[in-house]
Amino acid sequence: MKASKLLACSLAAFGGMLLSCAHAQGKISDELVRIGVLTDMSGQFSHEGGKGSVTAIQMAVEDFGGKVLGKPVEVISADHLNKPDVALSKAREWFDTQKVDMVGNLINSAIALGVANIAKERNRIAIVNGSGSSRLTGNSCTPNSIHYAYDTYALANGTARALMDKGADSWYFLTADYAFGHALEADASALVKGRNGKVVGSVRYPVETSDHSSFLLRAQDSKAKVVAIAGSGTTFVNAVKSAHEFGLGIGGQTVAGLLVWITDVNALGLNTAQGMLLTTAFYWDRDDKTRAFAKRFFERMKRMPNMGDAGDYSSTIHYLKAIQAAGTDEAGAVMAKMKETPIDDFFATNGRIREDGRMVHDMYVYQVKTPAESKYAWDYYKLVATIPADTAFRPLAESACPLVKK
Repeated sequence: MKASKLLACSLAAFGGMLLSCAHAQGKISDELVRIGVLTDMSGQFSHEGGKGSVTAIQMAVEDFGGKVLGKPVEVISADHLNKPDVALSKAREWFDTQKVDMVGNLINSAIALGVANIAKERNRIAIVNGSGSSRLTGNSCTPNSIHYAYDTYALANGTARALMDKGADSWYFLTADYAFGHALEADASALVKGRNGKVVGSVRYPVETSDHSSFLLRAQDSKAKVVAIAGSGTTFVNAVKSAHEFGLGIGGQTVAGLLVWITDVNALGLNTAQGMLLTTAFYWDRDDKTRAFAKRFFERMKRMPNMGDAGDYSSTIHYLKAIQAAGTDEAGAVMAKMKETPIDDFFATNGRIREDGRMVHDMYVYQVKTPAESKYAWDYYKLVATIPADTAFRPLAESACPLVKK
């Protein structure tokens, strides 16, 4: 078999053909396309990523037929424990010894930033759906990574703008002390100040904290119209519950979640979450296509999908289509094909991946319904505004990504 392949390559070279030896062999490395899902399986972000992200990617592979270019597609997963050293070690192991071609989900921005750099070094692909730091397509962009579902700029552009439009022009930030929280506060603060609002103060809380009392007292004493929580996961849920118990809303302050997952609303309950404004890339009950995907996902997970789940599914299908179109799983060729091919599915209509790796698409501002407005299970949101793709994300002209041509 090896001899026949070598002969084929030799004949191609002898005839002056531009067909490479790898192409003669089909251009699928190791006779297998392997996707690794690196996510939080056991910690505070496991409800936003975790088993849901693995399930969404497995569903995409199954729907694609389980093969690409006649070769099998395999999905493996690992728990990064929200520890960057664990995540980076696992990424290197996957790329170097398990021949993983693409790593997906990557919830936790510090981890996503690190793994994206390793993917660049190893010439593999990283597709980020769980994490939000806009640095991923800013000064930390790479030619091998894609930021797909959302980012901190888009979240601020939606929620902060909507609140400023209502006259909420003084802000106090409770910020999770890691890369995502820092980026979210920075992007929201820039928007508030750019519209002549005031940031009257901020405090950073440890990402694993379970007690927000001292932080909330400072926020309450600030008299800011908006107390903005720039964080995610179970600590976000706990912070909102504590704010409710402290009576911040009764005192006239608006508690704003700058990243709110539908699983957060489910955990909070409508009595606590009602009226909250939020920005998201995906809501399961938006239209017939989103409901069809959500029904299938719910059958496996017994919960509705969030935007990370939907993004994981959509980006995996897009990745496999790019391999099919490129005729290879080589990262450069696949990235080029992904960037030149529009995304048109239940997640995004006329989405596209820019040169900085940002997938641009419409974003949505929703308000959480009251218990009386909710008519069935997981009926949580009502649409406030649609932010078009060309204004939802940071303009390329303002990008710090070195890949962007100025």
